Amino acid sequence: MPQIGVQMMMLKAKVEQSGPYETLRRLSEMGFHSVEVSQIPMTEENVAEMRRARDELGMGYAALSAALAAPEGSPNDSLTTDFEKIVHDAKTLESDKLRIGMMPFPAMRSHQALVEFCHEANSCARRLAQEGIGLYYHNHHLEFGRIGGELMLDIIRAEAPEMRLEIDVHWVQRGGRDPVRTLQKYAGLVDLVHLKDYRIGQLGDAAFEALGQGDFAGFMQELSLIHI
Repeated sequence: MPQIGVQMMMLKAKVEQSGPYETLRRLSEMGFHSVEVSQIPMTEENVAEMRRARDELGMGYAALSAALAAPEGSPNDSLTTDFEKIVHDAKTLESDKLRIGMMPFPAMRSHQALVEFCHEANSCARRLAQEGIGLYYHNHHLEFGRIGGELMLDIIRAEAPEMRLEIDVHWVQRGGRDPVRTLQKYAGLVDLVHLKDYRIGQLGDAAFEALGQGDFAGFMQELSLIHI
């Protein structure tokens, strides 16, 4: 049965202030009993608090997050250097899904670089499957661009067949695609879906302040951020 949960990335400031357990306790009181963990440092203390929330509150962990190679400063662990820890955390929290939130930036540079990422991710997916954990790729809008006439997301599917998909409908829309048709296209490969609105908002005061100061670049920056 489909279950609605909360992306903890949206609550990382609350986690920093109050800790994972208190944040998850408040979510539970609001009626949410499942979360996806992203951009929350998976320290021993944080994992212990999340485990406590599972034991005491019945909080479920739909998926955890990791990078293939986490950039410096990223709170996510790296499948390249932290594989055993990632598996241990997943089993501690009884989560059988792990997501890659975005491909490494160098993989965006060329077809060959993208294929190399895919092959590395596919190898990780194979290793994770042996531990009972599925690996998923979360899209942004750039995957609906083309390299050599092919959609980047289709290249990912072809070159990393053991990695499944987490479709984010907001980014599908930003990529110029129809979310419903996209979900239909990849039906059977998608167990995780990000649901959030995409609409055009109103320009705020900061945009007009920048314009009044002759800061056209600042105005254009504000203009680019009005989707909500």
